Amino acid sequence: MIKATELLAPAKDLECGIAAIDSGADAVYIGAPRFGARAKAGNDLDDIAQLARYAHQYWARVYVTVNTLLYNHELPEAVHLIHQLYERDVDAIIVQDMGLLESDLPPIPLIASTQMHNTTPEKVAFLEAVGFRRVILARELSLTQIRAIHQAAPNVELEFFVHGALCVSFSGQCYMSYAIGGRSGNRGECAQPCRRRYTLVDRDNKPVIVSTQGVSVPGRSGSTSRLSEGEREGQNPGRHWLSLRDLNLSAHLDDLLDAGITSFKIEGRLKDVAYIKNVVSFYRQQLDAVLVARGWLRTSSGYSVPDFTPDIHKTFNRGYTTYFLHGRTDSPGAIDTPKMIGEFIGIVTHLSPSPPFHLSLDRDVTLQNGDGVAFFDASGELQGTVVNGVEGRQIALNDLTGICPGTSLYRNHDHAFLTHLVKAKVKRSVAVVFTLDETDEGFILTVEDEDGNTATEALVADKILARKPEMAQATVVKQLQKTGDTVFECTDLYIHWQVMYFLPVAELNDLRRRVLEKLGQVREVSYRLQRRYQPKRKTASESIPYPETRLTFKGNVLNEKAAAFYRRHGVTEIEPAAESGLNMRGQPVMRTRYCLKHQLGLCDGTRRPSHLKEPLYLVDEDGHRYPLHFDCAACEMEVEF
Repeated sequence: MIKATELLAPAKDLECGIAAIDSGADAVYIGAPRFGARAKAGNDLDDIAQLARYAHQYWARVYVTVNTLLYNHELPEAVHLIHQLYERDVDAIIVQDMGLLESDLPPIPLIASTQMHNTTPEKVAFLEAVGFRRVILARELSLTQIRAIHQAAPNVELEFFVHGALCVSFSGQCYMSYAIGGRSGNRGECAQPCRRRYTLVDRDNKPVIVSTQGVSVPGRSGSTSRLSEGEREGQNPGRHWLSLRDLNLSAHLDDLLDAGITSFKIEGRLKDVAYIKNVVSFYRQQLDAVLVARGWLRTSSGYSVPDFTPDIHKTFNRGYTTYFLHGRTDSPGAIDTPKMIGEFIGIVTHLSPSPPFHLSLDRDVTLQNGDGVAFFDASGELQGTVVNGVEGRQIALNDLTGICPGTSLYRNHDHAFLTHLVKAKVKRSVAVVFTLDETDEGFILTVEDEDGNTATEALVADKILARKPEMAQATVVKQLQKTGDTVFECTDLYIHWQVMYFLPVAELNDLRRRVLEKLGQVREVSYRLQRRYQPKRKTASESIPYPETRLTFKGNVLNEKAAAFYRRHGVTEIEPAAESGLNMRGQPVMRTRYCLKHQLGLCDGTRRPSHLKEPLYLVDEDGHRYPLHFDCAACEMEVEF
């Protein structure tokens, strides 16, 4: 059996969605006007319908996020919205709130959002049993855990993030933003407290200062941290202790296919068109190489040709990590800054403090005017300036403030690459082959696309022998290969004539136009036949037990229908969701596989034993203290409010 695999891309809006499809995405996910986990990335229904029409030309799919927790009064509106999306021909809805399963939904596939905390075989098997077509797995899972889930639920599609920003907490289990300021991540309003600066202190309220021994500079060896001179002396212990690097699993697509993943997801519903074109084109090339080697297919049609060489190090990233795919193999923290540091270019050996400002590096560089340069100043803050000129190891900068001999420089804005990327064109085409035959009444043109769909159109005309056969043949070939602004591209052409006839250009163009128009209609029918809309969903049997019988506020039950759903499946105790108005003081507001002890090499069994005076606390810039709890048996960390 030939298997099909999906590359799934984010779409902030219609423009980004079209760019993702053009760049080779098999599917895109986009926010609905309301109730999406990125409240700032909502889209008009007409734009979503237009995106679906565009995507379906390539048999690509459009999934819409309606994946926030819902209050009782919001459920009717959310259900009505899903009906509107169904009428606009979207392919699936991504949801979090189980109250929707107790509602009158149209027969559209449902995808279980990663916000549902999909981490165990039991949970995923349950979701499959109650009617979910697909489950988006937690980012924290290892290959071993993914394999176990696939074995327990072999018939459900498994979607997994392979690139982009990481939430430090298990998705759906972070309540820190809500506890601090009432902005709930589960309601699409996360204020990103994980990217803030904190001081790490011990039980005596003394900052935890870590030696730089064994800690190298990011960009030079893929390391975890750098400490400023001020921090070594305890003058500036504040760091971005909860900020993570970005995910990059492009080198592990084969492993994920073996583990059972069917959809490779790129994060970034707030990213711009340039980012989408670059990252999607890169992953299209990487995934195609893997699929060709296996003899597998992609889930959509067409091929994309970018007029640039994709490079995922050139657009925004915080440095890359494989997270926990192969276990706890690296330290994923981006604790120096949540911003883009960029590519390491060298260490300053000399500088001129007076105009014209310039400095010398310890190596030759290939910078250009307009490039952005970043560096950490003496206080550990990331700073930046712009390149004015380059000659060998000599670089002229707009401003040298904060730079001194020994400063490491990074390029975080490749001006030439990004300028070209903004203007770059990516052409996606569906390959077709034309065959022109003669009939008793005239001629017949047949077209077949790469998916095996065919269409024919006849031309009733007098058969006039060509006076100049070679010129007549060249005209036929030229005109039939002009597929214009359609999605099709002619890759081959056969003319089955005993002799060469003359055909007027206008008649050739009309024949080509009609047959391609008919092929488009055939493709639309074929797509609808192979797109598996499920029959009207039946209420799941009460005999399917939920893996737990008691739900704390982490069960995220915010409305009466969600509570009814869980009760029908054997849950006997249900605490309301945090967003119901719970007092979060003293509650765990974040649980993560990311561990600060491991990040800094201070846990038992890593680089050296811990002599920390526990408990440890994170202190934010407003002076609020967050106790840290370390579950060493599970190798997880918890942040308390």
